[in-house]
Amino acid sequence: MVTRKDIPFTVERMSKVDTAWLRMDAPSNLMMIVGVWIIKPRVRYAAVCERIEERLLKYPRFSQRVQLDATGANWVTDTRFSIRRHVLREKLPASAKSQPEQALQQRLGELAMQPLDARYPLWDFRLVEHYDGGSALVARIHHCIADGLALISVIQSLVDGGSDPPQRAPRGAHPHGWEAAEEWMSHTLIEPLTVAAVKALEVAGDGAVHAFEAMGDPRNVLERWLESGFSKGKAGSAELARLAYQVLRDGAALALMPDDSPTRLKGIPGTSKRVAWCRPIPLDEVRAVSKALRCSINDVLLASVAGAIAQYLKGHGDAVLGKEVRAMVPVNLRPMSQAYKLGNQFGLAPVVLPLGLENPIARVYEVRRRMSELKGSMQPLLAFGMLAVAGLLLKPAQDAMLNLFSKKTTAVMTNVPGPREKLQFCGATLDQTLFWVPQSGTVGLGVSILSYGGGVQFGVISDTTLCPDPQAIIDGFAPEFEKLSWLTLMLPWDD
Repeated sequence: MVTRKDIPFTVERMSKVDTAWLRMDAPSNLMMIVGVWIIKPRVRYAAVCERIEERLLKYPRFSQRVQLDATGANWVTDTRFSIRRHVLREKLPASAKSQPEQALQQRLGELAMQPLDARYPLWDFRLVEHYDGGSALVARIHHCIADGLALISVIQSLVDGGSDPPQRAPRGAHPHGWEAAEEWMSHTLIEPLTVAAVKALEVAGDGAVHAFEAMGDPRNVLERWLESGFSKGKAGSAELARLAYQVLRDGAALALMPDDSPTRLKGIPGTSKRVAWCRPIPLDEVRAVSKALRCSINDVLLASVAGAIAQYLKGHGDAVLGKEVRAMVPVNLRPMSQAYKLGNQFGLAPVVLPLGLENPIARVYEVRRRMSELKGSMQPLLAFGMLAVAGLLLKPAQDAMLNLFSKKTTAVMTNVPGPREKLQFCGATLDQTLFWVPQSGTVGLGVSILSYGGGVQFGVISDTTLCPDPQAIIDGFAPEFEKLSWLTLMLPWDD
């Protein structure tokens, strides 16, 4: 077991991207990743404490607290660390016996708006020992520690048979393979392009147009690349020109993207949230529909989400013809082999979901078309660069920059593939696993799609001012998929 005495005292500068996430907390949206495991049969508190202490503290970040200074923040070893401060017992009310899922969902919504104690490492686990014939383990981890994709590496270490994080490379070691590619991407693409991209992103409307006109000559970008040493690689001047054009095009598209349709899901959020999720849908059924329609599983799931949101709006008497909503989807910018390093290294891709298409198959094909247009886009990379520079700014300037996204966005959406076989935790079966990444600014809707153990689950976390009943959206997801499945079976088959 790892103990406090085994943890060396360290002080480490927080990256600018992680600093941006640290400062993004707001009364309406706390920057926490919130998740829950449903475990059967039940597990005991002492066993959970022992497992988390043994496995989680091997990642130094989980024994470090945040120390702020005038120019940013440091990760500092918490010399008062206690596992029982971070792994807590949680009890649902007595009334939960008749409706345990609803009681757990209500508690998750409350915890999503309860700040973590900044005096200690910014994470905690809460164990409901007796839950629906098993246990429930709630996790809250501040986004400045890691993004959702990096936390997959952490989760894999907690389950039975989980592996330790890889050891750090020795100082002075030369990067190679994926690590070298990651370093090249950071120094050659992100750093030179960040300033130019953010100048455009800091302003909206006509101001952004003028900013991009000012940087409309690709030679400025080419000169930056040449100075950074990129010209020493194999890419020729024609490739550099193509990349420069693509950066300018995608940067303009990111900065100037139009507002999505006004709906009751957009507005000024309040200070309470609710959580809901559906039962798993068999992944094999989703895969069969995707193959029949010659599209990806992701296209099928996103189209079903669009249909569920459309039905929710129509159920409240709202017209959806011609309407669409934008969801920001995290895109991983690192190889998973480097996920153990934690931190945040992802971009954001704007995915626009068509609500006004009544025909589910037409909706799938439209989603497929839009997703194809995003392939090869540099928008996620530019969004990452924007976050890097946001960490350098004073908080009011950072907030003004990031509000550009939230004004044009209805939801934050994650789509994470998990293991096909169910995992074990402390000798019990990890039956269901769900998590939600935070929303920022005035975004009030979070959507998660997770495949695990042969099923796909759809979850929603919503601001109660904008969407008081997320279960109503959830209840539309399975019917939308079933409708699509039936229509697919009715299509003419090739001989």
